[in-house]
Amino acid sequence: MEENLKQQQTNIIKIAIYGPESTGKSTLAKQLADHYQTIWIPEFARDYLQNKWNTSKEICQQSDLIPIAIGQTKLENEGLQNANKILISDTNLMVTKVFSDIYYGNSDPILFKAAKKHKYDLFLLTDVD
Repeated sequence: MEENLKQQQTNIIKIAIYGPESTGKSTLAKQLADHYQTIWIPEFARDYLQNKWNTSKEICQQSDLIPIAIGQTKLENEGLQNANKILISDTNLMVTKVFSDIYYGNSDPILFKAAKKHKYDLFLLTDVD
């Protein structure tokens, strides 16, 4: 499982947008990608959890966070192939780890270990206006 959480090494500049829900991370990621003529990586959790709700009417459980982290990592690694010098991610594994801490009182040690290993060249912090 930990192999699926490995961030691919690259010379592409990686920017991670970090912040709580509904603070404009996706909007900012899209705008930056347009400005720098590159791609952005959406939040994997959004589609994953919507699909879960559509199929079983279940909400997010702590057990969903590792599959979400794996999906986010996969999207980022795949995105490196199409990025134009810069890759912008509208979230990262540390956001998922903090989400787990806030909503469930703890986080999986595997998630925390992977989140600490993921490297970005720049973090943009968002907050509630």
